[in-house]
Amino acid sequence: MTTRTASCCCGQLKIEVSGEPDGVGVCHCLACQQRTGSVFAALAGFSGPFKVTGEATEYVRTGDQGAQFRFRFCPVCGSTVFHTEEGVSGIVSVAVGAFADPDFPSPQVSVYDCRRHSWVQLPDGIRVHAKDPD
Repeated sequence: MTTRTASCCCGQLKIEVSGEPDGVGVCHCLACQQRTGSVFAALAGFSGPFKVTGEATEYVRTGDQGAQFRFRFCPVCGSTVFHTEEGVSGIVSVAVGAFADPDFPSPQVSVYDCRRHSWVQLPDGIRVHAKDPD
């Protein structure tokens, strides 16, 4: 089985996941734009088990639908590495960029397209949702 390791910029915080991602997506909501410092977040979802090494600082944010997400980032370099949804066990969303793998699978879904910057081009065939489909 394939294992992948994602890490922060300085390498202090890491997460190891197994298998192929359950899904890969991009989010254009304003909270993800602020959190990443970019114009969207690219995330890959994995089912457990997963292994975290290093220390993380946490931030909990409530989404538009009321779900709470616990983001983990490195207290040394500040890189966001992964997050989980409160009350949902065994599933983790990992920042695609933290894998540092240009061959990582492309996204299949785009959410909060209503906030997408006009110059951002999405891959052909991607499912697009104006907001969060859940």
